[in-house]
Amino acid sequence: MSEADVAWMREALRLAEEAAGAGEVPVGAVAVHEGRLVGRGRNRREGTVDPFAHAEMEALSSAVRALGRWRLEGVTLYVTLEPCSMCVGAMLLARIDRVVWGAPSPKAGALGGLFDLTAFAHNHRFVRQGGVAEEECASLLRRFFVDLRAAAEDERGL
Repeated sequence: MSEADVAWMREALRLAEEAAGAGEVPVGAVAVHEGRLVGRGRNRREGTVDPFAHAEMEALSSAVRALGRWRLEGVTLYVTLEPCSMCVGAMLLARIDRVVWGAPSPKAGALGGLFDLTAFAHNHRFVRQGGVAEEECASLLRRFFVDLRAAAEDERGL
């Protein structure tokens, strides 16, 4: 893990905090090409009522627009939570070079948390690294869900 990896993950964390402030599951992502930010995203599923509005999908789409191409060779995607199968599929299709994530996702992670989608034969492979700023990423998620459960209990009068 490099200093640059930690710095980019901190930018993804800032977006995750923004998502939490909007009542979304706090996941943020940034796409980086040749040391330059080319895409950013945060979860927006609740606000947009769109199951596809994951942070990774936003960051990848933003990178496509910034680079003017759908093949994202040379791009590293930094995301605060291990990506799900939809997002890993998009990364494979976009042909990114690398994905770096913070916290593991044992219930939905498709890079080893729940299962490893990349273990199957695909026409593309990318480098993967988990655990960058893991405690910061995991702590943000834990706090969000503790607060969400407390709010639900308050509404029910418990």
